[in-house]
Parts: sequence; structure tokens; C-alpha cells
Amino acid sequence: MEKMKERKIVVAVDESQESMYALSWCITNLVSDTNKLVLLYVKPPSAFYSLDAAGYIFSNDVIDAMEKYSMHLVNSVMERAEATCRDLKATNVNMERVVGVGDAKDVICSVAKKLDADTLVMGSHGYGFFKRAILGSVSDHCAKHAECPVVIVKHP
Repeated sequence: MEKMKERKIVVAVDESQESMYALSWCITNLVSDTNKLVLLYVKPPSAFYSLDAAGYIFSNDVIDAMEKYSMHLVNSVMERAEATCRDLKATNVNMERVVGVGDAKDVICSVAKKLDADTLVMGSHGYGFFKRAILGSVSDHCAKHAECPVVIVKHP
């Protein structure tokens, strides 16, 4: 009997309740033993020599502190995501952490393509029309530009 191909499901996670809800929904509805679950977190690009509003260049100490905080945030989100998986008894699922850097909407689409994802799952922040018009919606962008099916999970 032929072994089923492992399906790759990429779940975009961040600090929000919406992303953790989307992960829970994904585990409950999509994940099986034949899946690889990829937890994707996107960090904003770091400022190597960034000018603030007053025109000051940040010192290396400040940049180091910001980078440490950023990595702490990544680990905190990933640990929360893995705890969600454990709570939902998804302990035998092949799981991988991926951290991207850059504009979230572009990084999420490119990582999904690079990993040859079968499905991309993301939460919806539920912004209203004006906020979405100003900020843009990462999930809308990914739904239009990702090369795999995209599931956008709305938090009830």
C-alpha cells in the first residue's frame, strides 16, 4: 500500500488571540498524522542603524536590547503555539518552527511558496473598513497572492 504524501500546513502565528484561535481551529479541523505543521512567525525588519523621529542614531546597546526583546517575543509566541498543540493532543504531529523577517504579508506568501505548502492558515484580526483601508490586511493580501489555498479563520 502506498504511503500518503505528507501535507504541509503553514500556520501564521503572532501575539494575537486570533492567531492562536486559528491554530486551534487548524489542529481540530485539518491536522492529522500525515501532516507537517509549520508554525510561522514574522518579525519586523530590525534597525541596524535606524534614525528615530529626532534624528538620533540608536546605539549598539539599544539595538542589541531590541534584538534580544524581539527574540524573546518570538520564543514566547512559539512556546504558546506549541502549548496549544499539546493541549489539543496534537503531540504526534511533525512540527517545525520558522521565523521570517520583513513585511508580514510578503514573508508569509514567500515562505508558503518556498516550503511548497499545501495550505496556509491564518487568523483574521477583524479590522473594520477604515482600519483595514489604512493598515491593509495581511490575510486579504495572502488570500489574493499565496500560491496555495488559504484558510482565514475568524475568531468568534
